[in-house]
Amino acid sequence: MGAVGVPAYDLPDYAVRVLSVLESAGFEAWVVGGWVRDALLGAPSHDVDVTTSAHWRQTASCLRAAGITVHETGTKHGTVTAVVDGHPVEITTYRVEGAYSDLRHPDEVRFVTDVREDLARRDFTINAMAFHPVRGLLDPFGGRDDLARGLIRAVGDPRLRFEEDALRVLRAVRFACRMGFSVEPRTQEALAACAPELAHVARERVGQELDGIIASGRMSWALLHETEVMGEAIPQVAAMADFDQCTPYHIYDVLEHTSHVCAAVEEFGGGMPLPALRWAALLHDVAKPVTFTRDETGRGHFFGHPKVGAVMAESIMRELALPGSLVSSTRMLVRLHDHVVKPTARSMRRTLSKFERACPGEAPSLTFALLDLKRADAVSKAPGAERYVAELDRVTECLRRQIEGGAVYRMKDLPVTGADVIRETGMPPGPAVGAMLGELLSGVINDELPCDREVLLDRMRGKG
Repeated sequence: MGAVGVPAYDLPDYAVRVLSVLESAGFEAWVVGGWVRDALLGAPSHDVDVTTSAHWRQTASCLRAAGITVHETGTKHGTVTAVVDGHPVEITTYRVEGAYSDLRHPDEVRFVTDVREDLARRDFTINAMAFHPVRGLLDPFGGRDDLARGLIRAVGDPRLRFEEDALRVLRAVRFACRMGFSVEPRTQEALAACAPELAHVARERVGQELDGIIASGRMSWALLHETEVMGEAIPQVAAMADFDQCTPYHIYDVLEHTSHVCAAVEEFGGGMPLPALRWAALLHDVAKPVTFTRDETGRGHFFGHPKVGAVMAESIMRELALPGSLVSSTRMLVRLHDHVVKPTARSMRRTLSKFERACPGEAPSLTFALLDLKRADAVSKAPGAERYVAELDRVTECLRRQIEGGAVYRMKDLPVTGADVIRETGMPPGPAVGAMLGELLSGVINDELPCDREVLLDRMRGKG
């Protein structure tokens, strides 16, 4: 298929300037990649990438002569980055790639003069289109039709595309999740066949793709429709598949239950749950296969699975090089997902305090997230378990009242300070001062002491 017309949409002026400078110097240039795909979908796109017949040295020379700042960001692969009016534009020479002996990076890159050869090396048809404001859309592999059909289709031979770069297996799932697309059958067959090669991909790269899948809000779909891929990306997830829970409280195996929980947190979170809640939904029962036991009646039990699961979740996420704050928040949600909560001030203060100690400053948002995780867990079990949601609604209302009323769950909420401890007890500054405040806080949280300055001062003096 040659260049064809496209719906009217505006290429940013800074990108037009890059094209104009290169073509005024006698080279050919096109906009490629995500901007073209998103423009056809009518979606906003912030990054503009350009491909050109110019060698990167020629690109840099032309742009600098036009007064444009150029950074040599990836010259081994023919890439430089221009900065126009504060906007970065990546510009890459038309290229084809050699073998991928490490299943991730090409052994060699060869520059070519035909943009169609460059498009042929790309991963999926929806990413293998080029656009020019005068020449229109160049779509040699039917990407525009696949966008209309809602399909993720590999360019050329799907098996070859995934064998070149194993990370494309997860990229296919991420694009399907992000766009709500399905995977074309031959591409799907190759996905499943090549998924084991993810073992050779750096874990931080796998983590980046998984985080994108999580952020799409469609992890539920990924678990059920791309089970082989998700199981290779996170081996502990593979152990959850077909794992019968052998309990009347569950009608699904562990993976199916997890999928339902992932879907439910999207509903309870209004489509915008915390990232930690999404990760916790995925990993809350990750320890069930390793903690499974049966009693004398054959009923299954998972004693201690929240505690073990919290450790496993942290290990998985740290291996994937995810942000530390996300890891610690997820760990606590997994750890507390079976924690008993009641619609009482004491229960809410205790729960807030647990989160505050582990994730300072995040206690209110994480406590609300915990209640949504509990709701999602309840509606994803056997019929009847959803009745617990009504109780959780009462707990949520109690939590709101406590937060609005200034619930005491942190040392700084106390009406006494470390200076008071030092003055009233003669204790020197140091850890013992914090221990004394912690003891007072525990007393207030557990309704053993009123949150009254004079009472707390008396306790310090040993008169309480």
